[in-house]
Amino acid sequence: MYTSEKLIKRLENHLRSTARQLLKFDTTEEVLQYLTDSFQTELNCDFVGVVFKNGSDLIPKAWSGHGQSIREALPMTLDQGSMVLFQKSITSMDDEAGTSCAFFELLNKESVTWFTMPIKDEMEIFGFCVIGYAEYIPLFEMYETFNEFGKDVATALSLTKSKEMARKKIAGAEWIRKNLSFDESLDRLVGKIVDMAGKQTNATFASIYLYNEENGYFALQPPAYGHSTMPTEISIGEDYVLKHYFPFIERTGGSQLTVPLFIDLKMIGVLHVENTHDALFDEEDLEILNLFSDHVSTMLKNVLHKDHEKEQNQRLRLLLDYQQALVTATVEQENFDGITSIASEIFSKPIMLFDRFIRPLSYQLFTEEGLDPDEWTKMTHEELSKRKQKKVTFSLKDSKEREINVWPVSGGGDLLGYLAIAVPQEEIDNLRQLTINLIRNIISIQFIKQKLVLNTKEQVKESFIHKLLVKHVEEKDDILQYASLFQWDLFKPHRVAIVSVRLDESERKDKDILDQKARMSFILDNLKTRISMYVEDIVIAAVKEELILIVPSKDANSRKKHWEDLYNKMKKWMKSDRVSCQIYVGVGGEAKSIEDYYPCYRKARETLNVISNRYDPIGYAFYEELGSYTLLHHLKEMSETSLYINNYLEKLRNYSEGKSNDLLHTLRVYLEQNGNAKSTSEELFIHRSTLLYRLEKIEEILGSDLNNAELRFNLMLAYKLIDLSGSSNGTTL
Repeated sequence: MYTSEKLIKRLENHLRSTARQLLKFDTTEEVLQYLTDSFQTELNCDFVGVVFKNGSDLIPKAWSGHGQSIREALPMTLDQGSMVLFQKSITSMDDEAGTSCAFFELLNKESVTWFTMPIKDEMEIFGFCVIGYAEYIPLFEMYETFNEFGKDVATALSLTKSKEMARKKIAGAEWIRKNLSFDESLDRLVGKIVDMAGKQTNATFASIYLYNEENGYFALQPPAYGHSTMPTEISIGEDYVLKHYFPFIERTGGSQLTVPLFIDLKMIGVLHVENTHDALFDEEDLEILNLFSDHVSTMLKNVLHKDHEKEQNQRLRLLLDYQQALVTATVEQENFDGITSIASEIFSKPIMLFDRFIRPLSYQLFTEEGLDPDEWTKMTHEELSKRKQKKVTFSLKDSKEREINVWPVSGGGDLLGYLAIAVPQEEIDNLRQLTINLIRNIISIQFIKQKLVLNTKEQVKESFIHKLLVKHVEEKDDILQYASLFQWDLFKPHRVAIVSVRLDESERKDKDILDQKARMSFILDNLKTRISMYVEDIVIAAVKEELILIVPSKDANSRKKHWEDLYNKMKKWMKSDRVSCQIYVGVGGEAKSIEDYYPCYRKARETLNVISNRYDPIGYAFYEELGSYTLLHHLKEMSETSLYINNYLEKLRNYSEGKSNDLLHTLRVYLEQNGNAKSTSEELFIHRSTLLYRLEKIEEILGSDLNNAELRFNLMLAYKLIDLSGSSNGTTL
């Protein structure tokens, strides 16, 4: 007499042995037959059944023993079953067995004791297995054991499906190799394909519909396999959504199944099968059709290729001649006129080239109708301003209702410009697109050649600025030579300014440090180019993720407006480029000699530190307008300054470190608001009672009364000294 423990152990061993055995079979039928036979033998049950989920139905896949009333009631819809059958093992004693479910009702009528086991793995739900007894049988607590065994069965089924699919693919590929030839006619080729597709998927009808692009309809290409009520022509009008005409396009679980046929990414038709009986098409059928569709497309491509081979060869020879002419134009000319002239001749259309800021660089009219450069420029700029992604191809229509296609020109991963051609999209076949790509590559080479020359000049300019902006100028002769090279009069009054760009969190999110640096470099490069275009006689260079500007001085009346306009322009440029950032401009004093430039640079640096770190950033400022900061500038590097700051703020800083309520920041806002609790709480977005608690805590830490005017002055002085040091918001000392 077995104890329950021994029986459970025996059953577990049997399940493990069965799971190993199932992996040896090659077909789904063999797996399920072995499963039901072994269960009926080992469990001594009255019936064993395997029910699969097929689309929206439950169908019997294997059955052994009695339970014919259940077997005959299948298939039934999923709605008549219960989703819990696919999730976990259920017994006749569980609460779920009493729920309103047609399948459970059948089980309770047919048997006294029963249990089910889901057959699923992480990738697919196959169905479930049901075991029933005509008499009462005590059941062991083996839910997890059977759940795991169900996963093993699913694994075996997945493996057999893979084996079956592999055999079908091999057979299909072998059939294709033996039966299809590139020399066959279209009708004979289609006849063989649809015959094999219909038989392999057990379909009652199989056909190929070819797309007539000129007239906008799908035409049945004879011959077809079997019979169908499908029309011989399917007009699509202006509705190009395929599923409206072929509901099961690349979608299984229905009585129809369709796969598209492509040639060079262009759809030329579909391979379509149907079933008039109850069987539904599954993933295996889809894979078979995809296998045939690839070969159909290849064969059709070969037929079309032969028809156009002579013409294509002639066009390719002509393209090679044009390529040589384009390369010659880049060698012999510094500008783009030679390239656009040849490109216009190739297409017999007007053409226009822009830089990345949509400035016209070159254009060719070609015909008497010509083009309006201002109109093309305006249209292109307006369209790009709507788009976040700039490296895109798009179409426009000018006032003459001509379609204009615009392509980006890139090099080394950077956007360099745009090429616009008045050629309709329908006239751009593969060879023409190849020609356009060739022209874009040639233009890219010319851009890069120009950029190399410009970069060399920029390197010289940066070296010049490094030599100029030092405390003790030792190479005056070199500096004067550099200034002469750039036709720049050093001895006229100039202002030194520093531009800093700080990316918002949205720009830095999900980017590593290298991506952030690359993004910043791109932003500064664009900004530098635009500033150079906007301000005359400016010397500008990028140094350590900042821009240093040396600009001719303006008179007192126009100075402020000049810098305000420049600052607003920079913000507008960033907005048009969809860059989320803050821009700060610190303008130093006026330099009238070589020795003045370094002090002016230091003043610009101090100004930048103040405006970028003070409680209420103002964006740009002049050094002479900083008020008390200009006096504190002389104190910030004294050793006593650090002692002074620590004396008043170190305790508060130490307390705030690692805490969410930054008392150091709270105190600064309170002082900036002249001790007004109401405006301070509004600025900090906290309740007034919270602010009063914080102020009480601050007084406790400092050991002083914040109502003391002398203390407030000393605290504010400490914060201003921190601003000059470049710390962020006064939170680090």
